[in-house]
Amino acid sequence: MSVRKRKWQTSGGEPREAWVVDYFDQEGDRVLRTFEKKKDADAFHATVKVEVGRGEHITPSKSETVAEAAERWIKRVEAEGRERTTVRQYRQHVDLHLKSIGAVKLAGLTAKHVETFRDDLLANLSRPMARKVLTSFKSILKAARRAHVAANVSIGQNKRKRKLEVGVDIPEPKEVKRLIEACTATRNRALLLTVALTGLRASELRGLRWSDVRLKDGELDVRQRADRFNKIGPPKSEASRRTIPIPPEALFALKQWKLECPPNEGDLVFPTGTGHIEHHSNMLRGLAPVMVAAGLVDGKGEPKYALHSFRHFFASWCINPRSRGGRELPPKEVQTLLGHSSIVMTMDTYGHLFPRGNDKAELAAASRALFA
Repeated sequence: MSVRKRKWQTSGGEPREAWVVDYFDQEGDRVLRTFEKKKDADAFHATVKVEVGRGEHITPSKSETVAEAAERWIKRVEAEGRERTTVRQYRQHVDLHLKSIGAVKLAGLTAKHVETFRDDLLANLSRPMARKVLTSFKSILKAARRAHVAANVSIGQNKRKRKLEVGVDIPEPKEVKRLIEACTATRNRALLLTVALTGLRASELRGLRWSDVRLKDGELDVRQRADRFNKIGPPKSEASRRTIPIPPEALFALKQWKLECPPNEGDLVFPTGTGHIEHHSNMLRGLAPVMVAAGLVDGKGEPKYALHSFRHFFASWCINPRSRGGRELPPKEVQTLLGHSSIVMTMDTYGHLFPRGNDKAELAAASRALFA
């Protein structure tokens, strides 16, 4: 690998000179790159030396485009057996949002390209969606061994993101009580009490089996879930595999429902009337009349809460102090019950709900102790 000056004459006899970087790529093929200025040749030489050493260098003549690398990445994700829902989401990211940068060759991709792509995403998508697409793009580059190009390009969390509000995003205890009282169907009562008092995700609720509900012990085990395509698979993450205690009210409702539950091959707790996996939309649609009957509607008379809102309620119930009818559990225990993969996720979502101590009293006591 070297940098040398090359001199020659044009057909008209005019002298010319340039700087040539002569090197072998990681596949052993000889490559020549020509530059007008020595400083540019030296800079390229320093970069390519590191890239070849790491196995990250891509010779321009052999380089695939970002779009081609994206297709190869999608195939790899599918071969790894990722969930159909996840693959579908990645496919949407590639097809809908990577077109503006898809024709760029990986060998010529620079941080400037990535920064421009990031800015375009932020200009045309919501911040959360832009972050997801950029994450997928970085995964494509990582698979193509070009992750270093985008290492310093990111989209931070939206610090102005609205926090979950009780009575808006999270049902109030009195609202949940009214809703349960309005349930005349055994199935709806068991379903609502289960999700509100155990905090199961909708996918976990739809994939819950009677064999995972230990009625004698008063516990249920999360061991599988049903995705949006009604395919049964493992929980969302290893942290999602958990055991949750069932409060007496939910336990009694489940015992009653088990006597009426239609038999089904999947041993599902909340199947359709014909014994199949219930669609998420149908499950929520079945609860809509109950919400209307309980007066839990918005300004348009539509149901006020989504099914996931009752998972939020469970989290708030676990967090609230005992003086307000809550369980007053520490953050780590709340994380475990919710099946979050990290405490950061729990605190980012629900941190503002945890009770605060008497800051003034604590401050005064600390200052007295300091100067005692």
